[in-house]
Amino acid sequence: MIMNKIILIGGSPTAGKSYVARKIAESLKLPWISTVREKDFPNLFTHSEATPEMAVEFLSKKSAKEIVKHQNDESLDVWKGVKALIETDYVWGNFIIEGVAVLPHLVKKLSVENKEIKVVFLVDDDIKRVRKTIFTRGLWDDADKYPDDVKEKEVEWVIEFNNYIIKESKKYGFPVVKIGDRKKYTGKIKELIQ
Repeated sequence: MIMNKIILIGGSPTAGKSYVARKIAESLKLPWISTVREKDFPNLFTHSEATPEMAVEFLSKKSAKEIVKHQNDESLDVWKGVKALIETDYVWGNFIIEGVAVLPHLVKKLSVENKEIKVVFLVDDDIKRVRKTIFTRGLWDDADKYPDDVKEKEVEWVIEFNNYIIKESKKYGFPVVKIGDRKKYTGKIKELIQ
């Protein structure tokens, strides 16, 4: 029996999950799915009619730890769809799923037969690079819509999320790749998922 391979790429915002998923998908000729599309950003917050202003207010009033917890709570709902896709005999035998909703404790609970699950988590612990990315493009390609103090909160959030991912990945035995040179870390990820 041929075993299908599902590659899961999780990690912090700005760590390059989409970039890596796209490169690996192109290399292996696989479809890939993101758990968060950039244009959906306003709807990630639990406001019935979220606006960028509401997101700024949310980020301004919450600590980095509270934002990580909130993100992880939202990821539980997103994960329901991801889990259903993984557990279903979908038309794609092999595929890649990436996003912040791919969390170590959720992946650990997966129970699938006849499918090989490969998982890797990405983090970026270079605060200067994280800050540059956030101030240049924002977490969702909208840096021009946010004041700098909110961007600083996003930097704090990314660093807190990195720490969470590292701790949880270690707890559940999943590999973590700290990004640096894109060519080098993409090669390292390819090795881990083979």
